[in-house]
Amino acid sequence: MLESTMPSIAKRTARFGIAVAFTALLWTQTGRAQQREAVLEFLPARARIEFALDASFHVVHGTFDMEHGAIQFDPSSRAISGEVVVGAASGHSGNDGRDRRMHREILESSRYPEIAFRPDRVEGTLEASGVSTVQVHGVFRIHGVERELTIPVRVEMADDHWTLTSHFVVPYVQWGIKNPSSLLLHVSPSVEVDVQASGLKPWAVSGSK
Repeated sequence: MLESTMPSIAKRTARFGIAVAFTALLWTQTGRAQQREAVLEFLPARARIEFALDASFHVVHGTFDMEHGAIQFDPSSRAISGEVVVGAASGHSGNDGRDRRMHREILESSRYPEIAFRPDRVEGTLEASGVSTVQVHGVFRIHGVERELTIPVRVEMADDHWTLTSHFVVPYVQWGIKNPSSLLLHVSPSVEVDVQASGLKPWAVSGSK
């Protein structure tokens, strides 16, 4: 009788040992995943910033150049930091006279050379792989003034690359910037902005260099 029960006990013990080992492996992998943080290093050559400003008879389209940018996000603590900086003087709409006025009278680019966004809070979940849509709250600086702004962001993450797109509105007149309207030309008090950007290897292990 004893001899017949020994194989059964051994089998149950082996199954239990395998289950314990598998559980420990899952915990280890989960811990490693939680330690990873997203580090998005923006590559200016892969970034495109477009604006659209509605006017009486047409819509003015133009672009700005990104100077540099980096954002760090820790999924476990949900802490976010960093900054994205755009060169104000790089603004270009395809009309030299209009652009000169934009830089001299509206943006005053020589006096305020940077347009920047500094994130401080994220609403939503950033997936480790695939597409996520989140709301990024932060401080937007333009014309020497800082204002709070929440930007919707669509991010696609992979181990070796990331891509980002966003569309948002800047109420520049409300923020104290001169409206370029004239007696014969009405210009919208808000400008629409579209951002496309991408980079490499977004995931890093917390504490690693």
